[in-house]
Amino acid sequence: MQKKWISLGLMSGTSGDGVDASIISSNGVDFYESIKNKFFEYDTRVYKDIHTLKEKIHKIEHLTTFKKEIENLERKITIFHAQIIKQLNLSDNTIVGFHGQTIYHNPKEKISRQLGNGNLLNQLTNKDIVFNFRENDILNGGQGAPLTPIFHQLVAKQSKISLPVCFLNIGGISNITIIKSKDNNWDLLSKDIGPGNCLIDNWVRNNSDKKFDVDGELATIGSKNEIIFEQAQELYTNRNNKKKLSFDTNDFDISFARGLSLEDGVATLTDFTARIIGEQLSLAIKDSKERIRNVLLCGGGRKNKVLVEKIKQNLFTHVKLKDLDELKIDGDFIESQAFAFLAIRSILKLPISFPSTTGCTIPSVGGESIKN
Repeated sequence: MQKKWISLGLMSGTSGDGVDASIISSNGVDFYESIKNKFFEYDTRVYKDIHTLKEKIHKIEHLTTFKKEIENLERKITIFHAQIIKQLNLSDNTIVGFHGQTIYHNPKEKISRQLGNGNLLNQLTNKDIVFNFRENDILNGGQGAPLTPIFHQLVAKQSKISLPVCFLNIGGISNITIIKSKDNNWDLLSKDIGPGNCLIDNWVRNNSDKKFDVDGELATIGSKNEIIFEQAQELYTNRNNKKKLSFDTNDFDISFARGLSLEDGVATLTDFTARIIGEQLSLAIKDSKERIRNVLLCGGGRKNKVLVEKIKQNLFTHVKLKDLDELKIDGDFIESQAFAFLAIRSILKLPISFPSTTGCTIPSVGGESIKN
């Protein structure tokens, strides 16, 4: 009988607004049970520091240029995660999957830098910590992301979801996992397909005192600027990174919307984002040659009903977008649960990424462990 582990997954996504924390029980293979999910919001200072620093770092040299700022913020973020662990009153045998806050991601340069000091977190909490999940995949020729597909597969199997099916996670970046009808860990398809919330959130942060467009309300008030929208489409079509398997939020910018009002900018960026997601999702499903009928939505972007409706309008394949919550699965905590699951697989030396999910040359074990 396989051992059941208790694992806490801590995920701070590209929105940089806080940390999703999920405690699960799992054997790391074919079973998981959700025990607790909770969101912990960063204070205003940390939130601003993350996005200020993120906007400064556009190339690898900037990691050296802003080394002191990076280390200071990394310490603050690590301490914040330690406080979460203490608040959760974990059992002694709980391991921790610590994703950290992505500050720079460029697989071509063999680097994906997450802010989060695993050694310090271990010292502060006396817990076994698994972190640095992406490095080994990148060293094996992969993109370092997405890493959640094998957990998506487990969710689908355990919830008896009809296959084939597609998961669409709309976070700061949008990514998909296509789970084929064959029951085979090596037969998943996954990749990032474009921006998610990052452009809309960035515009809202820079033009108001809000963090994001709640329920798409600003997009509803504003009007799409057709000229700027078409120019943005042309710029995107001509760029050379569309075929990448993974993106960083810095692969996209909002400069083309300069001069628009808050509401018109949000409306234009929402349409632009929806166009990319709708088209790329349709192409990925078509290329998979699978008879996919359902696309399951997770991530914060699924709550933006305007964005979701516009994605539907840009689909050119016959699929139904369905909120994962309709299946009584909390779509807010899939990624944090995933990293709890990946932490267990890391301890067991089982692969967390595959050639068809990240482009790595061989199935790759990931995660660096620090035992108490």
